[in-house]
Amino acid sequence: MKSNKTTVIVLLIIVLLIAIVPLFALKGAEFGGSDDAGSQMVAEITGTEYEPWFTPVLETMIGGELPGEVESLLFCLQTGIGVGIIAYGFGYLVARKKYKTTKA
Repeated sequence: MKSNKTTVIVLLIIVLLIAIVPLFALKGAEFGGSDDAGSQMVAEITGTEYEPWFTPVLETMIGGELPGEVESLLFCLQTGIGVGIIAYGFGYLVARKKYKTTKA
């Protein structure tokens, strides 16, 4: 029983270190998205500013740019739908295998 408590305490300390160390080690670091990095790379290679070749459908419907919160919501919604489909597929495969072995 004592070794379990020790293991839990050590793991909690490791988790705290993983959460706290980057706050001090990455001071002043800039995190940009892949869109920004791609635009900069295109500008470096071609020597001209990158211009998108289409406008997102939702932006044309509302006549402006979507707020960041709405973009995050839509991204999370897409992620949830994708995870649901994958989980359903795995569940179906596991259940199919389970019911095949019990009927035979």
